[in-house]
Amino acid sequence: MVVPTYNEAANLELIVGRLRSAQPGVDILVVDDNSPDGTGDIADRLAAADPQVKVVHRTAKQGLGAAYLHGFAVALEHGYDVIGEMDADGSHQPEQLHRLMAALADADLVIGSRYVPGGAVVNWPKGRELLSRGGNLYVRLLLGMGIKDATAGFRLFRRPTLEKIDLPSVKSSGYVFQTDLAYRTIMAGLHVVEVPIEFIERERGDSKMSGQVASESLKKITMWGLHERRKRLRGVLDQRRRRG
Repeated sequence: MVVPTYNEAANLELIVGRLRSAQPGVDILVVDDNSPDGTGDIADRLAAADPQVKVVHRTAKQGLGAAYLHGFAVALEHGYDVIGEMDADGSHQPEQLHRLMAALADADLVIGSRYVPGGAVVNWPKGRELLSRGGNLYVRLLLGMGIKDATAGFRLFRRPTLEKIDLPSVKSSGYVFQTDLAYRTIMAGLHVVEVPIEFIERERGDSKMSGQVASESLKKITMWGLHERRKRLRGVLDQRRRRG
């Protein structure tokens, strides 16, 4: 599991402990973006005590997507066949990871979803949940894909999936990254499965999501989504011209 961190000193040790307890066979890669609160030092201490915990130190905060791409590259290089994502703040419960693992038997990408039947969001203000649900509805309408929670960050990828969706060409660095990878997976003709999870708002530390971040993400999704639609339209028109 790739776990990106920035100022998660209050949460990292707890979430790593929970994950190791819930799934002892799962290795953990912490990708820290030079957290000023000492998160990287905590990660190093955990790695020194446990060979199944590794750490990548990045030199600056460059966005969630950039951290995940770095972690994916390291995991692929080391030969892992299944590579996952989860937050460090406890919002994704390691005790529910088995649901994603079971679903991977029939999927190329499994998403732990808040918005399929059985999924839930706990301790979020109603306004924030409405913003999230509305953003996901907008994504479905704009990109024409049926995923209910395209912005979710609790995921498992098969190795061939990451190899097929051309990770080096991914430019999205913030929260748009999750939508980008889900869309690429579908456009590659691969199978995406959503399983219900209970998403719990963090109890310690500060959320990285704000109204400004959400607004900026929607703007980027709009620009990117319109670009993708134009590209698809050009492809359809080119096909018609060749047939004509």
